[in-house]
Amino acid sequence: MKLTINIDCTPEEARTFFGMPNVEPLNNMIVEEMTKRAKDNMDTLADPERLMAAWMSMSGKGIEGFQNFMGAAMSGMGGGMGSGGGAKKK
Repeated sequence: MKLTINIDCTPEEARTFFGMPNVEPLNNMIVEEMTKRAKDNMDTLADPERLMAAWMSMSGKGIEGFQNFMGAAMSGMGGGMGSGGGAKKK
């Protein structure tokens, strides 16, 4: 037996019926904050010198972070290979 029920309701009515929270105020707050941040950064995009300075500062941190990551990975590999990496003793 197959039973199909169609319910015509708004998203707000469905949330209320199922007891789900209304996240619309939180969503509006996040959208407003992201819009504000985007508008604040628009002047950086209009000024090529500031834009390049921002890119250069980020790339330096990115390269340094990558070097630190690789250094940590290599030191971890070296320690793991030297301790017990050989044949098992009987």
